[in-house]
Amino acid sequence: MGKKHGIFGQMLREKRIEKGYSLRRFAQQVGVSPTYLSQVEQGNVQPPTADRVKRMAEILGENPDEWISLVGRVPEDLPEIIHSHPREIPELLREASGLTAQQLQRLREAARKMKEEER
Repeated sequence: MGKKHGIFGQMLREKRIEKGYSLRRFAQQVGVSPTYLSQVEQGNVQPPTADRVKRMAEILGENPDEWISLVGRVPEDLPEIIHSHPREIPELLREASGLTAQQLQRLREAARKMKEEER
């Protein structure tokens, strides 16, 4: 499988062990077989669906959006958000591309304030 799959699998295994989960126990909580989980950790199969990756991240106390992105998927709520404003959202994303993390944080805070003012 690809390098990206191996990186995700390695990170998943490290975090699972760090949090004290056995392979069987974690697989049970996620809703997959231990064999499949082992294959994911070894990078031998395609990464799980965005929903499963989100569940894994939540169980391990990690950021689901980061993990979903790491496996090359898009959080499931984003297509609907984009379709709600098909011109504005893609334009906003293009404009925001290249901003620093600090600048993106300020943009997010400004958007949150605008939403609060609407209420």
